[in-house]
Amino acid sequence: MEENKKNNSKKNKELYKINDEIQSPTVRVLAEGINQIMTLQEALDLAQQEGLDLIEIAPNADPPVCKISDYSKLKYEFKKREKELKKKQQVVEVKEIRFGPNTDDHDFNFKLKHAVEFIQKGHKVKCYVHFHGRSIVYKNRGEDLLKRFAEAMGEHAKVEMEPKLEGKRMFMILIPNKTKK
Repeated sequence: MEENKKNNSKKNKELYKINDEIQSPTVRVLAEGINQIMTLQEALDLAQQEGLDLIEIAPNADPPVCKISDYSKLKYEFKKREKELKKKQQVVEVKEIRFGPNTDDHDFNFKLKHAVEFIQKGHKVKCYVHFHGRSIVYKNRGEDLLKRFAEAMGEHAKVEMEPKLEGKRMFMILIPNKTKK
C-alpha cells in the first residue's frame, strides 16, 4: 500500500507524461522535420525507432502536442533553467532600526550609521519609534524623529512609506536610491 503511494507521488512530480503514460488516441507530433497529427501508437513507434521518448508537452491542446526527444535531457535543461532564474532573483531583506521617542543625538547618529550600511548593501530599512506606556502622548516627537532620520538619509535612501502609527509603533520604510553609479 505504501509503495503505491510512493510511486504515485513520483509520477506527480514528473514534468510531463512520457511514452505509455500518454492517454490520448491521437497526438500532434513535433520532431526534426515532422509536424503532423498521427495515432498514439504510430508516434510511439516513431520515437522508439529513433531511440528517444515521446513527451506530451501540451496536454490541453486538441489533439495533445507531443515531442520526440530525450526525456532525461529535457529534465536536465529544465532544472538548469530554473537554477539560472534562482540565481538572478534578488532577495531584499528588511532591516529594522528601533528608536524611543526620547532618542538622544548620539544614539540617533549611531543608528543612522548602521542604516547607511544596510542601504548600501541594498536592503530596505524599516525604522520605527516604539512608545512605552504613556509616552504615546508624544506622537509628534516620534514623527519628527522619523522625518529627521529620513532627511539625514536623503542622499542614500528615499522614503517608500511615510511615518505611520500602528498600535504603539510609528514606522517608516526607506529604500535605496537607484541613482548611485
